Amino acid sequence: MDIKIAVLPGDGIGPEIIAQALEVTKAVCNKFGHNLEYKTGLVGACAIDATGNPYPDETHELCMQSDAVLFGAVGDLRFDNNPSAKVRPEQGLLAMRKKLGLYANLRPVTTFESLIEKSPLRPDIVRGADFMCIRELTGGLYFGRPQGRSEDGNTAYDTCVYTREEVERIVKLAYEYAMKRRKKLTVVDKANVLATSRLWREVAGEFAPQYPEVETEFMFVDNAAMRLIQWPSSFDVMVTENMFGDILTDEGSVITGSMGLLPSASIGVHTSLFEPIHGSWPQAAGKNIANPLATILSAAMMFEYAFGLFDEGALIREAVNASMAENICTPDLQADGSDKYGTAEVGAWIVDYINKK
Repeated sequence: MDIKIAVLPGDGIGPEIIAQALEVTKAVCNKFGHNLEYKTGLVGACAIDATGNPYPDETHELCMQSDAVLFGAVGDLRFDNNPSAKVRPEQGLLAMRKKLGLYANLRPVTTFESLIEKSPLRPDIVRGADFMCIRELTGGLYFGRPQGRSEDGNTAYDTCVYTREEVERIVKLAYEYAMKRRKKLTVVDKANVLATSRLWREVAGEFAPQYPEVETEFMFVDNAAMRLIQWPSSFDVMVTENMFGDILTDEGSVITGSMGLLPSASIGVHTSLFEPIHGSWPQAAGKNIANPLATILSAAMMFEYAFGLFDEGALIREAVNASMAENICTPDLQADGSDKYGTAEVGAWIVDYINKK
């Protein structure tokens, strides 16, 4: 198969982790006889520095002409510490999501038995947790207009807006994934307070009879945040709006023991995008300590979701599981007294594992 991808390393640790995921992608393509073509583009702070635009037109065209996008992270302390900055790296990410029509972010949360003791929660609480959070990605508070501040600068405002069409397409997708898993869907909202949440609950209620095999439950977001800590294994598929999904999936990510383990896929109208859920961590850039596994697992999702190549994705997951079982891990996961491995060394071990299979 011909595989054509856009590679967007981004900022901070992005180039380091993407480099490892790309080497894994090359190894898998070589193993299975696929023809890989890739080109690199700018996004985020590096794009601002080069062009003044966090998501340049050239990068968008590259994404549109590719079959999938492998993305690192955006963010830079220069902008984080400057509240008056007119252009920010994160605007590039939002623009990319909007222009590519990436309305659904799929974030699987799975515990690894070899790392169960790394979780901040008790093993008996997190063991067996395996759920998918489906986050709406192009609507809600992050994209609502109007947005801004009053003329005197003393009042700031954001607006949360959802249309029925936006909610219908993400809820329908969530039910379809629930049918493929354990047939349970949790719709997370704040319907006791927010009008947009009441629309979400109304739409989900209309879809529920179409999927009688799926157990549907509605849960307020504050209750969901508590349940994630108390009983994470109770979830199968969770669907929610943009901001709630952003917060809950970061909370869910630490259940595994490290945010550096969770991949994601952003599915939509045009080219789908695959990225780790963590940020750019600029303080670690260039130190060879960032965990590349979430990005490598995002490459596995790319093979599966963008190209339907499930054996390829399975081999990557096998290699990642083997690396953790052998304690070939970056500092965030290394056991006391074990050998030390950096970003590049972990990636090289996984590539070698794939080559030897």
